[in-house]
Amino acid sequence: MKILKHLRCYHSELYFIASILYYWILTGTLLNPVAAVLLIILACLIIFKNRVLGICISALFLLLNIYMVLAMLSELNEFESFNARAKQLAIFGSLYLGLNIAFSISMLIKWGRITPQPKAIHSI
Repeated sequence: MKILKHLRCYHSELYFIASILYYWILTGTLLNPVAAVLLIILACLIIFKNRVLGICISALFLLLNIYMVLAMLSELNEFESFNARAKQLAIFGSLYLGLNIAFSISMLIKWGRITPQPKAIHSI
């Protein structure tokens, strides 16, 4: 039960690890330095729980996914008619990029949260 509770705290990071592994499999190459570096950075984030690294990674993922939305819209614009392939790209691309943006924002909120300072006890 404790393991599930601990994993629930890292749902965004685990989603991005699964997403990076999926990307790595789709490339079809065993040596993929981009995916390897991203996995190492996410593993370091989970292990060391560095707040600055968490904010930087989540902001980077958010910016990259916003860029990918623009790339998807550009690709959709190249279709002469909105056929089945364009519909498939629009549906699956929007779902995937929407999930990525939602998890990036969730991760940014989690790592950007200000921890409350302990209140001083005043003696009267």
